[in-house]
Amino acid sequence: MELRHLRCFLAVAEELHFARAAERLHIEQSPLSRTIKELEEYLGVQLFVRTTRSTRLTRAGRMFLEHVPRVFASLQQARDSVKAAANGFHGQLRIALSDGITPTCFSALLALCRQEEPEIEIRLTEVPLSQQLKGLQEDLYDVGFAQLDEVGDGLLAEPIWHDPLMVAVPARHPLLAHKRIPLDKMLRYPLALCDVQAYEGHARQIERALRQSSLEPLIVERVTSFDLMMTLVSAGLALGLAGASQIAASREQSVVARPLAGGSHMLTTYLLRAGSEPSDALARFIERVFAIDPPRGKTSAARTKSDSS
Repeated sequence: MELRHLRCFLAVAEELHFARAAERLHIEQSPLSRTIKELEEYLGVQLFVRTTRSTRLTRAGRMFLEHVPRVFASLQQARDSVKAAANGFHGQLRIALSDGITPTCFSALLALCRQEEPEIEIRLTEVPLSQQLKGLQEDLYDVGFAQLDEVGDGLLAEPIWHDPLMVAVPARHPLLAHKRIPLDKMLRYPLALCDVQAYEGHARQIERALRQSSLEPLIVERVTSFDLMMTLVSAGLALGLAGASQIAASREQSVVARPLAGGSHMLTTYLLRAGSEPSDALARFIERVFAIDPPRGKTSAARTKSDSS
């Protein structure tokens, strides 16, 4: 079995169409079919069921598809490590990011790493939470950041940063009459919230906050970025719910951040890693994570001039 077999399998498995897969690989359809046949003969199983109208994976094909992308991910990591060594780095940390990290804390962390250990290369990968958990279990990543602590067996989740949960409100909105916005009053207006698949941990924490009211939220948009959320809020189309630092980082001039009434509502970021003993480089990295203090009393950065006047 050669890499060309795996590349061809992956293309057909993702396209589920031999002609499109051949076009994607810049080869003719006949050699693609021969390569898939060679792979099936080598494995001793049928990977695809192919008719004149459709192509689908067999059960064995679906199982094989779970493993093949990891082969290419490992190869890419090997290439990256070699390049890093050639460029003078003496080590590497592979970090996965999910759910939208706390911007101020993470940038401070990276700056501290660069200052204290510049010879360690930091490689960042943004992935959905489910992919991060799988990658941590399979040693594709050394450590991860997410907003969910339900990580399953073999992984550890440690709370590290707490960001005040804020309501993103358009300028001159009626809710700005409240310094702290009651949840029931907020739920009378349409909301733009993060997509559950893209920001699973963040979305779950928001859902927990919303369940404190008996009212059903009117969600008009599920967004895949905080920038889009703030754009919708700025346009007056919806309210948003996000961390104070995330709202401030958007720098939308017509968005005002206000806390929810009824106590201190926080979004928690967790450090995720395998339960085994960390390497020396990872242990030092974790120490730096806990040395970063979330900014306090700086939630007014997302206010507009009109709000402060």
